[in-house]
Amino acid sequence: MKKYFNLFDLSQKVDYKTEILSGLTVALALIPEAVAFAMIAGLDPLIGLYAAFMMGLVTSILGGRPGMISGATGAVAVVIAALALSHGAEYIFATVVLAGILQMTAGFLKLGKLMRLVPHPVIFGFVNGLAIVIFMSQLVQFQDGSGSWLAGTDLYMFGGLVLLTMLIIWGLPKLTKLVPSSLVAILTIFGIVLFFGLETKSVGDIAKISGGFPPFHIPMVPFTLETFVLIFPYAAIMAGVGLIESLLTLNIIDEITETRGQGNREAVAQGIANVLSGLFSGMGGCAMIGQSLINISSGARARLSGIVAAVMLLMFIMFGASLIEQMPMAALTGLMIMVAIGTFEWASLKTFNKMPKSDILVMVLVTLVTAVLHNLALAVIIGVIISALVFAWDNAKRIRARKRIDENGVKHYEIYGPLFFGSVTVFNEKFDVLNDPDEIVIDFVESRVVDMSAIEALNRITERYQKVGKKVHLKHLSKDCQRLLQNAEAIIDVNVLDDPSYKLVLD
Repeated sequence: MKKYFNLFDLSQKVDYKTEILSGLTVALALIPEAVAFAMIAGLDPLIGLYAAFMMGLVTSILGGRPGMISGATGAVAVVIAALALSHGAEYIFATVVLAGILQMTAGFLKLGKLMRLVPHPVIFGFVNGLAIVIFMSQLVQFQDGSGSWLAGTDLYMFGGLVLLTMLIIWGLPKLTKLVPSSLVAILTIFGIVLFFGLETKSVGDIAKISGGFPPFHIPMVPFTLETFVLIFPYAAIMAGVGLIESLLTLNIIDEITETRGQGNREAVAQGIANVLSGLFSGMGGCAMIGQSLINISSGARARLSGIVAAVMLLMFIMFGASLIEQMPMAALTGLMIMVAIGTFEWASLKTFNKMPKSDILVMVLVTLVTAVLHNLALAVIIGVIISALVFAWDNAKRIRARKRIDENGVKHYEIYGPLFFGSVTVFNEKFDVLNDPDEIVIDFVESRVVDMSAIEALNRITERYQKVGKKVHLKHLSKDCQRLLQNAEAIIDVNVLDDPSYKLVLD
């Protein structure tokens, strides 16, 4: 029974005060972001808040990374904005449900392990780009309702409150860590504004957040093939973006906490959360690196903080909207700027003279794509592709052939380095077909035949020797490789006695 119901690690020591206070801090910080992301998608603010509640609650209970926070995100909002504009909220709900099903499928198929293919420079670039995005998104708070920049007294007041918030968040942990500095900063600024009656921008100036419990309903769309064809591309992109952002956030939190999360379990939890979000009038979402860092930096390490954040968010929506709408945006702006500063990998700037130029290029490119296009999935995919091409190019140059003629007049080519699509051209240049003796041996004991391009290269080189009446022996090939060489088996003599135990990579 433990296998099925072990949702919580009962052996883990939980600091209940820290978890509850951290959860409360996260709940307060979730409100403006969820509202903003809903507006980016062209949806009612409550749709974003409902998504933040459902995503946060479900992933905190079922997810693979305790302490990580999920909710409505900008990456998802950008994906669904066009569909929301053209077809409305009901199609968004259907898309979110389908995206959740795709994410659950990815988790059940254990595709979370594909995150191992993401190189460290890509993660650096992703994190730095995201830090820039978080920072830039806060600049809009320095504008008034008409889009003009604040000036004079308004600017000095708002900027001063932001700086005071940042100072408290930075300085309080140096004095005490009994309470989260973020929560103290928010409450302090809130108290100053109320006590002195300061006129400054509040949450209520952005949107009204009052509402009830998220209403359950089946998305009111035609259940036809035409609808499926319409929403599937959006659902697939949303599922991919959500998983990439969630699993990268999981890896980052793993490094900070020096623990290890479960990627496949997180993928399933994200899928379940999105399905329920779509059924309970939410826009869906994924893991939020900013909120997760607020939670982790406040000392939270267990699932309780995420559950508290989700429940408190719902309480604010249902019962505390009038109070929360009075909260100064300056406090939340200062908090998010500090999150941006903490998110940026400053250590990566010190590696510019130490890392390979290709890694620096990948890191900078991923940062720019993330920061400029706000497309996190595209940034990561571009980074992985460039890293893979650089790796292939570097390995293509590493293939070598040591040549010798034994006492029987047989010429030996001892190959070093991997033989694959990138190195076949250099491999073919190693052989002197016309001037070689009548018998040669190509020894792969220090090499590895990787793909079908390599197999084709072997076929061609044996055919070239056959045309001039010479015989080729391929030595130390794996049995898997031998089976792939059926077209050349009539002229190839493979030494099976000395085959190493490795297998050919086929997947």
